[in-house]
Amino acid sequence: MLVVAYDDAQILDVACASATFEIANEYRASPPYGIELASVTGKPVRSSSGIGLAGGRRLASVTGRIDTLLVVGGHGTETAMTDDRLLTQVRRLAPRSRRIASVCTGAFVLAAAGLLDGRRVTTHWGYSDLMASVFPAVTVDPAPIYVRDGNVYTSAGVTSALDLALALVEDDHGPTLAREVARELVTYLHRPANQAQISTFLAPPPGDRIVRDLAGYIATHLADDLSPRALAARAGISTRHLTRLFTGQWGVTPARAVRVARTEAAAHLARGSELSLATIARRCGFRSAETLRQAFLGHYGMTGDRIRRMADMPPPLDEEGPETPRGER
Repeated sequence: MLVVAYDDAQILDVACASATFEIANEYRASPPYGIELASVTGKPVRSSSGIGLAGGRRLASVTGRIDTLLVVGGHGTETAMTDDRLLTQVRRLAPRSRRIASVCTGAFVLAAAGLLDGRRVTTHWGYSDLMASVFPAVTVDPAPIYVRDGNVYTSAGVTSALDLALALVEDDHGPTLAREVARELVTYLHRPANQAQISTFLAPPPGDRIVRDLAGYIATHLADDLSPRALAARAGISTRHLTRLFTGQWGVTPARAVRVARTEAAAHLARGSELSLATIARRCGFRSAETLRQAFLGHYGMTGDRIRRMADMPPPLDEEGPETPRGER
């Protein structure tokens, strides 16, 4: 794997991918992955955090076949995508590569090199509109964690590099090794490609500060009492005003917002862990596995056992599911 970096690159883009392949080697990936960092000059590059990344090769010195050409993103992308020396080398190396990939705004570099024309791609949701306007020949899908179009893989923001790398390991060596690597990384099995980058209630926050603060609280306290009365008390407002704020900002009641947040979190745990559905229900604030089953049926149209067996995360139903049952927290 050849990682292409530049000044002000995001260090997590580099680390998530390289650590995944490193650990795959420790678990006897065969053939093992070779991991190299490369830049235009071959000199150390400065990450956006200020930490230097050393040990790189000069891109022009790279010859022969490449397994995976990976371009990372970061604050330096704006400069990188106009660097003719970098773009020339990326164009030269692309035909030598079995597959080409990008993390986050690294897709801008691939697009500037002309490698994404006519392809469906993704990037960080915060930059998707900009990418679509700058590169009209590219079909930008802001929703997925990563997208594969032929031998070109593009992934969303920052830690999606972990999901992409685990998916590549699974493609190369099968699900057993990918599962072992995920456990070593202390992460859930990689999220499927079609999983939304951001959950409905982790979306870009609405303008109202109260709703924004409560959205963050809901996402991190799923097992707590999140009834409209409890949320209103936390915000210091009436339940009637709470309902007006939620319906005005999101078009749903507070109970519905909590229901969807809990259901989506439970589905992610069902897909990415071996926890029992009863345990998942408790962790996500449902009274019982049966209550969770009803939530899955309402939101996805299928049971938790079926969600767990699916190769990809199912999309939510278009219609709204049932409201939170009476008495549920």
